[in-house]
Amino acid sequence: MNERLKKDLNEMASILDEVKNQGISYLEHLHSRPTSNTNEIISETSLPVDGWGAKNTLKFFNETFEKIMVSSSGPKYWGFVTGGTTPASIAGDWLATIYDQNAFKLSGQGDISAQIEIETILLLLDLFNLPKNLSGGLVSGATMSNLTCLATARQWIGKQQRRDYAKEGINGAIHVLAALPHSSVLKAMSLLGLGSVNITSIKTSHGNQESIDLVDLEKKILQLSGMPFILISSAGTVNTADFDDFDGINQLKKKFNFWWHIDAAFGGFASCSKSHRHLVNGWQYADSFTIDCHKWLNVPYENAIFLIKESHKILQIETFQNSNAPYLENKSGKVDYLNLLPENSRRLKALSVWFSLLAYGKSGIQEMVDNSIKHAQSFGKRIEKCPNFELLAPVRLNIVCFTLNDYSEVNVRTFLSALNETGKVFMSPTFYQEKRGIRAAFVNWRTTSEDVSYVIELMKKINKKIS
Repeated sequence: MNERLKKDLNEMASILDEVKNQGISYLEHLHSRPTSNTNEIISETSLPVDGWGAKNTLKFFNETFEKIMVSSSGPKYWGFVTGGTTPASIAGDWLATIYDQNAFKLSGQGDISAQIEIETILLLLDLFNLPKNLSGGLVSGATMSNLTCLATARQWIGKQQRRDYAKEGINGAIHVLAALPHSSVLKAMSLLGLGSVNITSIKTSHGNQESIDLVDLEKKILQLSGMPFILISSAGTVNTADFDDFDGINQLKKKFNFWWHIDAAFGGFASCSKSHRHLVNGWQYADSFTIDCHKWLNVPYENAIFLIKESHKILQIETFQNSNAPYLENKSGKVDYLNLLPENSRRLKALSVWFSLLAYGKSGIQEMVDNSIKHAQSFGKRIEKCPNFELLAPVRLNIVCFTLNDYSEVNVRTFLSALNETGKVFMSPTFYQEKRGIRAAFVNWRTTSEDVSYVIELMKKINKKIS
């Protein structure tokens, strides 16, 4: 055994203690750690011949990188719908690394990691009040989740046209309808050969909304003259957390032949809120779903779920089967779990989700969701009372979209840059109804009403300073 490796093995307990203590220190100081920085590192590290060992490498990491890492998992990081990590999810994620399982199971062989993932999916269906006729899997994020669902939808379109697109490739038009698809949807369409620009655009509802106009949707459907298509709808749009009318879409699904996909990356968690679960009424009739656990469930990154109706399982198998490798031979006749997902090699990321679900239960997650909604509403009301700021849209869930009252694109950019450069809070830019805006996303379980008050006062000071 290599001497460095042997030494690290003998010092494993001490190494993990150092990492544990460093991790605890980071988590205990999240409130005070900057939310952004302007440091750029020019790394000139050469690959050592003999290696430094774990402790010396940790020391170098701390001296070079750790001190300028931002608190993107902290309570005042309100950009990009970024959650934090709960204690239980950290425990689950650490164990996933330690046990180092590949989360697939060959029937009759291998470990039980896939069973943990399947149980986690059932727990999530219970959390979201979704029917048990859905199955799914854990993937890295919304991009892979959307890709998985749309790949299965592509195969469904092929079946309507008596084609097997998974084997033959695409040779003909596939119609996709959407109003405001997320960028991850466009990336998925690009990867699948559907074309990122090949979307029939649906109008949004009248007024200050981003939801699908059902009248225009039906008009566009009729123009397809009975051809099958894919509809992508939203449970929580990026700018304003708007929801499509799922009951209305379901009525259209009774009349027309289409695959219905819901991008519910963060908005799906509205189903956990007593006051806002009505926003997802009717969503249970969709064919597929995308939901990010690493957003509102506050588990470590690279953790999303896709859900697809069990009745479409054969389409999943046709799309993702991995039957050509002799070492993956299955003589049991049962469907192998890895044939339902895009990746063969996958860490047991479900474990952090499983830990969080069982540690905090429905009531704990409901409180996490409702607290975020409460903070967003409070922030929105304070924006309305500030003469220097203007709400661009109603606060429907956990996203606050606003701008400056003395609006100009230059002023908004200058203000947001100055605000983020304080390192005390982080928000992201957006563009809504022909205005440059600012977007604050509330999903972190640590955020408090005191954080909201602090940021409002900070915003007033910044605006006064640059005016």
